[in-house]
Amino acid sequence: MSSAVQRRHRRIASTTAISVVLAALTTGFAAAGPASADQAAATTLAGSSPSYATASADQGQTSSATQLSFRVYLAGQNASGLAAYAQAVSDPTSSLYRHFLSASQAEARYGATSSQISAVTAWLKGAGFTVTSTNEHWIDVKGAAADVPKAFSTSMHNYKTSDGTLHAPQQNVRIPSSVASAVSGVSGLAQATTHAVTMSESTGKAPSNNDPSCSDYYGQKKAPSTAPAVPAGYSNPSTLAQCSMVPSELRQAYGVTQSKLTGKGATIAIVNWYGSSTMEADADQYSVNHGDKPFAPGQYSEVSTPSQWTNEDVCGFGDNSEEALDVEMAHGLAPAAKVVTVAANSCFDSDLLAAEAEIVDNHLADIVSNSWGESIYSTAGNLDPSLEAAYNQVFEQGAVEGIAFDFSTGDCMNNDSFSVSTGLNCDPTVVGPSVDWPTSSPWVTAVGGTALGLNKQGGYGFETAMGDERSGRTAPGSASWAVEGTTFGGGGGISQTEPQPWYQTWVVPKKLSTTLPDGSKTSPKRTIPDISLNGDLYFSSTQVGQTTDGVYSEAGYGGTSVSAPSWAGVLADAQQAQGGPIGFANPSIYLRASLATDVTGSPRQIGNSKVDSVIFEYPAGNAFAGAFRLVQYNADEGLPATKGYDLATGVGSPNLAFLESFGWFRF
Repeated sequence: MSSAVQRRHRRIASTTAISVVLAALTTGFAAAGPASADQAAATTLAGSSPSYATASADQGQTSSATQLSFRVYLAGQNASGLAAYAQAVSDPTSSLYRHFLSASQAEARYGATSSQISAVTAWLKGAGFTVTSTNEHWIDVKGAAADVPKAFSTSMHNYKTSDGTLHAPQQNVRIPSSVASAVSGVSGLAQATTHAVTMSESTGKAPSNNDPSCSDYYGQKKAPSTAPAVPAGYSNPSTLAQCSMVPSELRQAYGVTQSKLTGKGATIAIVNWYGSSTMEADADQYSVNHGDKPFAPGQYSEVSTPSQWTNEDVCGFGDNSEEALDVEMAHGLAPAAKVVTVAANSCFDSDLLAAEAEIVDNHLADIVSNSWGESIYSTAGNLDPSLEAAYNQVFEQGAVEGIAFDFSTGDCMNNDSFSVSTGLNCDPTVVGPSVDWPTSSPWVTAVGGTALGLNKQGGYGFETAMGDERSGRTAPGSASWAVEGTTFGGGGGISQTEPQPWYQTWVVPKKLSTTLPDGSKTSPKRTIPDISLNGDLYFSSTQVGQTTDGVYSEAGYGGTSVSAPSWAGVLADAQQAQGGPIGFANPSIYLRASLATDVTGSPRQIGNSKVDSVIFEYPAGNAFAGAFRLVQYNADEGLPATKGYDLATGVGSPNLAFLESFGWFRF
């Protein structure tokens, strides 16, 4: 850490200085009603008419009786003041660092006022709509398509799309001047077919140490003679892939064990949709199986409303493996932290955003881990800017309260290519290369994935970019490897819309922040990831336990779904070291970038040879037991891990010095 950074850390603000800055940031906190017609003009909401609403696709006006359900987002009292305070309270170089507000204080200063809510409600009802629910963030509304023109100065039309006929506003909606200052956006008038997806994949690889089909550490075991010879150009051709890792190994590799930190005093929230009725029992069984303690009474809890779950057919009802992965990794990396699962009622934004707001409004946690995301640019319609703004508002309020949010950067597995060419999550509707949302929000920590090699002592051996290129499944005794070309990799890249946040100016090279995927130049933009941890699928998968059809079992999983909750656990440990909540973590991460482990390319790459490879053998008990795959790791297409900050691994991965530095200075 440079002396300049150390000086910033040691700076203690006087009460007078804090008062002066606070006064500046709270200007305009007094409740104010919506602007009058002579104070503000009607506001047009860009992007509220989706990209599929073109003249050539127009199928005519939507039936006037068609029922709509939509959401009107409230701007609150002082949006710029909220953003400014969120930055100041999160920045270790600021005199206001960690001067967090309570949830009630944040609502009183920044939430929508009763007069704003009343004015917006009256406007909507006056147009003929029915208000179904209201909170400080938004108003939920229903009504007929016939009422849209009166409220929004546009009409509803039907459009032919690749997902069938969808209705949407014919033009961008307009908010009348009488309520324009109180409304930040409207979503739901355009039919959405996009939704969030989770970021995990299963290898089907079971167990664990001493399994003859895998190595306890990198290079321990050679492949059986029944595996085909490896093509020229591959290094270390005879090494069996590592066994699926467990939390004790991750704690050792990332310095948690050596630090003796346990996350005591912190609470981690896991946001997903729906929930497993056996989650706590599964996590307890998993912990005991791998030498850790189960949850103590009251250490695990859930916020879930099964009676309100919707869209199970679309969202994957019973996707319990994701929840199990998230909870078990968070608990495994921070064994003494409390964990609360907050289950959204579906995988659609309206429900996921409600889950995030639930945490902020009731301050349910200090750290919130999210192993899901969605595409911003799609043939089915780009993500509504109103939604992006609404997410950012909740994240900013969380920062003001000292709550950190993290999101997985995304994964992809297919038979072509990933990350740069096809976007994230193998979404075939993605329009060109892009980063995910909410991962690319400037107010969250984007957590990328790595491939982690253990040493003989079970600790950190080496680390490189998460990305596997594998052969087809090959039978024992085959003369050559089956051709398949399947790839698996993590997300990363540059946002096409989000400006570069202040904390990235400290570390991110200008070349990366100003170069779009097509090579064109732009003003500095947000890049992801921020930090990374193990998430590889075949080289260094992670063991997960869950109950399916009444039977508990374990298997290997990979993806940035592993990385995000693991980081949440590490951040809980850092919180314990610091002696209280860190809040929005990115400024602290980038100030400590020189302390993180710089994750680069394979340390054993030789000349033009392909990067290291391993042989994956399906274990006993698997349907393909005895079969092999040749796996080349560190193969992310277009996202190489390089020295310093990169678009594959961010600043790198945490370690003992990185963790302990949170206890070096008190603020």
